Amino acid sequence: MAAEEDRTLVRRSLRGERQAFEMLVRKYQQPLFNYFGRMVQERELSLDLTQEVFLRAYAALHTYQEKFQFSTWLFRIASNLLIDHWRKKKLPLVSIDPNPDEEEQQLRQLPDQEPAVSESYERKELLKKIEQAIAQLPESLRELFVLRHMNDFSYEEIATIKHLPLGTVKNRVFQAREWLRARLEEK
Repeated sequence: MAAEEDRTLVRRSLRGERQAFEMLVRKYQQPLFNYFGRMVQERELSLDLTQEVFLRAYAALHTYQEKFQFSTWLFRIASNLLIDHWRKKKLPLVSIDPNPDEEEQQLRQLPDQEPAVSESYERKELLKKIEQAIAQLPESLRELFVLRHMNDFSYEEIATIKHLPLGTVKNRVFQAREWLRARLEEK
């Protein structure tokens, strides 16, 4: 079981085995990088934030409680770091109104859909559209959507990570899916 393996690696790390923590880093660096990549949409910043999560996790490893999954604890650190980043950046509010302003209309214009050269090309284009739509989600919805559908966390795990009621998490993930569905149907 992966959760028990993580707990064992944490215990070994706390005993001073550097290789054990390196194994945790190798296991979670790509999921964290993907999470940050979708949230901030800047490769270098995503790398920096991922590294910062591991620095904070290592410094606070003694506070980890084995009754929780390590991945949930780690992504809670990531979520808090992301909140700190957004506070410093003071991001503009994004409307989820179905009548977008002119600037948003320009962002959503896509090339004509001509017959694709191959199925691979079509798939790549579809994924690109989905990524663009995800990028336009309001941050509060996007983060929960990414945790659920990109990082495969359960609703309960997300509620723990974000310190939100389970019903709120389910509602916001549903809102994000509906928002994305509407945007993708427009295209």
